[in-house]
Amino acid sequence: MLSVLSNPAGGFCDRVSRRNFLKIGGLAMGGLSLADLLQAETAQGSGRSHKAVIMVFLPGGPSHQDIFDLKMSAPSEMRGEFRPIPTNVPGIEVCELLPRLAKLMDRCTLIRSLSDCDGSHDAFQCLTGRNSKRQPPGGWPSMGSVVSRLSGAVDPAVPSFVGLAPKMGHMPWARTGEPGFLGVAHAPFQPNRGGGTQDMTLSGVTLERLGDRKSLLTSFDQFRRDVDASGLMGGIDVFNAQALSVLTSSKLLDALDLNKEDPRLVELYGRGIAECRDDGGPRLTEHFLVARRLVEAGARVVTLAFSRWDYHSNNFGQLREDLPLLDRGLSALITDLHERGMDKDVSVVVWGEFGRTPVINKQGGRDHWPRVSCALLAGGGMRHGQVIGATDKLGGEAIDRPVAFAEVFATLYHRLGIDVTKTTLTDLTGRPQYLVDGGCLPMRELV
Repeated sequence: MLSVLSNPAGGFCDRVSRRNFLKIGGLAMGGLSLADLLQAETAQGSGRSHKAVIMVFLPGGPSHQDIFDLKMSAPSEMRGEFRPIPTNVPGIEVCELLPRLAKLMDRCTLIRSLSDCDGSHDAFQCLTGRNSKRQPPGGWPSMGSVVSRLSGAVDPAVPSFVGLAPKMGHMPWARTGEPGFLGVAHAPFQPNRGGGTQDMTLSGVTLERLGDRKSLLTSFDQFRRDVDASGLMGGIDVFNAQALSVLTSSKLLDALDLNKEDPRLVELYGRGIAECRDDGGPRLTEHFLVARRLVEAGARVVTLAFSRWDYHSNNFGQLREDLPLLDRGLSALITDLHERGMDKDVSVVVWGEFGRTPVINKQGGRDHWPRVSCALLAGGGMRHGQVIGATDKLGGEAIDRPVAFAEVFATLYHRLGIDVTKTTLTDLTGRPQYLVDGGCLPMRELV
């Protein structure tokens, strides 16, 4: 939420408070100055090409053996109710509720053997690639924060890291990403938190009047410069100028506004279900389209959370509701990126924090199973049309090519042009930290 107008008490004569001037409230740390954010984001400049990642988090842990790794030879108490269907890649099958994705499997890769889930009901591992235990002071940063720090902004009017997950009650696993030891300046811009986007416009404020406010702000800051013997205020103007560019440019707001999109494309993605189920999240297929629009506008990493997959009961009934929506939104995104020629630069990853038990419980659900889970990758110029890894006949253990989260992260960083074998970031103790756990390299099957 970008705030220009404020409570008149204690403000200027035109009712604009300097305290709320150029503040951005949707940055997880309400009241953080956008100028401060942009100052920290200018780390090392952006590259020539605009590489990006769209991360789709499935909160709660989807049942891998009912979606991407069906086990028709398993006993009835494990097998599930769905049947596999062939895809456009011979030998690869997926759930019958995913007919659109089945036609796009040549543009996707299925990982069926993620095997180092830490078992926590949290987005942390999917967002950072790290185990939540034994963190450095400040905590591990999420991928979006790392990319914000290393690559900066493509366009000063569009944040490098955007998190689309809405505020979802007490669900800690629906987080969009944390900056960890990189600091709040690299936290995600979260347009769906707080007041949303309604204050991201200059209602009743012309660009000329905003320019006058800039002059007034400058006069107040001059006093601080005069008394700042360290000279730390000397470089503030450039970041206030960048913050002004966000306010005075329509680029970010336009990217979030689906009324600016071709209605036929909006219909392709479909309108999801906004209401939350229990303590779960909404199922907004339009967020897939917003993610593409944000990347096209200049965002480098966009995260979103889709529905809630913690099905301890009525597993198959709930999957019948959710899988067709996921199928529609995700297939539309993959198709859209391909048709726009963005599939070589934009990587898509879809996953949850762990898998589900082979045995179906008495409530018709599956329980937590961190021993193995699955993921889908698309785009990024990677080699697709394949399955990586395999599980046993019950879907309970990885028996071929176990994959670690860090390997997927190393692959995504590689596609962003970041060398994980050489790049480090300094933590709060001054110690250099590699971006992924030692020894994890980009997956040879994909790059």
